[in-house]
Amino acid sequence: MTQATDQAFYDRADAHIDLANQQIDTLADVGKVSASMTFAASRFSAWISARNFKSGAEMAAAREEIVKYFSDQYRMMLEDNVDEYIDQFDHYVLGKQR
Repeated sequence: MTQATDQAFYDRADAHIDLANQQIDTLADVGKVSASMTFAASRFSAWISARNFKSGAEMAAAREEIVKYFSDQYRMMLEDNVDEYIDQFDHYVLGKQR
């Protein structure tokens, strides 16, 4: 954990993951829950971006920058998490003790 990423960051992320896990328990469809969570993250990102502009035209001028920023952030986080799951596969997926 870097200094820029405090425990509250992980607590908020865990709250979203907990909700997704509850929905998986209810729906039993991981793909649909994953799609909804991805949509929600993208919708929220669009909303917080829009708050920084005075008009749709102004936002449209920054569209590529907005999409690149969030795409790069998602890719970086996804790569970090995939690498962690590769490294911890036996523990995370198979439930083996380290």
